[in-house]
Amino acid sequence: MTTAAAPAAHPRALAVATWVGRGLLALVFLGAGASKLAGDPAMVWMFGEIGSGQWLRYVVGGLEVAGAVGVLVPRLSALAATGLALLMVGATVTNLTVLDTPPWSTLALLVVAALVAWAGWRRLLSPAPARERALPSDT
Repeated sequence: MTTAAAPAAHPRALAVATWVGRGLLALVFLGAGASKLAGDPAMVWMFGEIGSGQWLRYVVGGLEVAGAVGVLVPRLSALAATGLALLMVGATVTNLTVLDTPPWSTLALLVVAALVAWAGWRRLLSPAPARERALPSDT
């Protein structure tokens, strides 16, 4: 016996929440990525503290800007949000182990990115709605 998946209780609410999350991610990561790419002194100092070299600042900044743009493109939003969530995993670990700073902001962004990714993959991987076959007209 097979059962059909129940439709979302409030698909419009999920869509609105997803767009709000995507907008938030785009704003935050566009700003953060741009500051890294522009060489903001705080970012230069932070990546110096990490000890990996400034090349990582450019890589992370580029990925953040790409993710910010990607979450706004419906076909790319799930992949972009997944990438941003993975960046936030790395940022959280770095905050805890290297920088010895509280991880609350990175964890909050991780949660938002994970929820946006989940909603996007759910939408992309769900079967296409069954379309009714058009009946030939009688005229």
